[in-house]
Amino acid sequence: MDGSIKKRDLLANVEIRHLVALETVVETGSFVQAGVALGYSQSAISQQIAALEHAAGLRLLVRPGGRKPVTATDAGERLLRHARRASAAMRAAEADLHALAAGDAGTVRVGTFQSVGVRLLPGAMRRYVERWPDVEVRLLEAGYDEELLTLLERGDIDIAFVRENRDPTFEQVAVLSDPYVLLAPADSELARDGGAVRPREIARLPLIGYRRSTEGAEAILRSQGLDPEVVFRSDEGGTVQGLVGAGIGYAVVPLLAVETSSEVVILTVADMPPRRIAIAWHVDRPPTSAARAFVQIVTELGAEIESGYAHGVSVDSSRRRRQT
Repeated sequence: MDGSIKKRDLLANVEIRHLVALETVVETGSFVQAGVALGYSQSAISQQIAALEHAAGLRLLVRPGGRKPVTATDAGERLLRHARRASAAMRAAEADLHALAAGDAGTVRVGTFQSVGVRLLPGAMRRYVERWPDVEVRLLEAGYDEELLTLLERGDIDIAFVRENRDPTFEQVAVLSDPYVLLAPADSELARDGGAVRPREIARLPLIGYRRSTEGAEAILRSQGLDPEVVFRSDEGGTVQGLVGAGIGYAVVPLLAVETSSEVVILTVADMPPRRIAIAWHVDRPPTSAARAFVQIVTELGAEIESGYAHGVSVDSSRRRRQT
């Protein structure tokens, strides 16, 4: 149980620096490393934590001594949740002021994920540079939506590609409805047959899946009561497609992520909802005119790509499946 200090109603007098110190000590496990990260001495960090514990009226950290990391008590964990929200709010406020000062020039910081970078992002960047040559676009790639949404919430990025969601913290504009396809080795029976493949057939194949079983088509299959066999996991699109071409297995991926290859056939997947991609920003931090222009270009290009999807999958003279 947490050791109790004398309780007083003093949390209203706590400063952001005290909360940031708590957050950093827990993240680094060390008063010394927290001081290095924040530019303070160890004694200054200790004083800030002591002031915070005095205000809270409870012990917030366990200090085991030696090389063991400093950890949060139960009370510390509870206060840490509020500390993280407060520090994120201050980062967002700083981002607001920078965006206001930048106006139509400056920098647009865009969060993205790997498959967007294959076909959508390069075209969007070319158009944006032509129309807004004075604006610098900084790209930051993350593996999963929650990482990108956290960066948005903290104000570390201005806009981000994400899957459509209903989180009221963010506003979003639809970009693209991206169908799932099955990648099959070119010499496989499925590739020769060339027909649409259904979830039950897919679940019987040796699959190459994402590192997280809760992501992508595997999660959809499991939600339908199917138990797919996953023989390898990777979040690297080139690795997945290369292994399919080598005959290691099959992969269900969004069409946007696919690059044409003579070793891989792209097959239509029936009865599987598409991945819906949006571009989002924080409700409290409206995009600048430069960021809005980026959003407009992305939605234009997304509509063009989706229009091409309407033609479906066709067969060329070499029996290789491709998107037309």
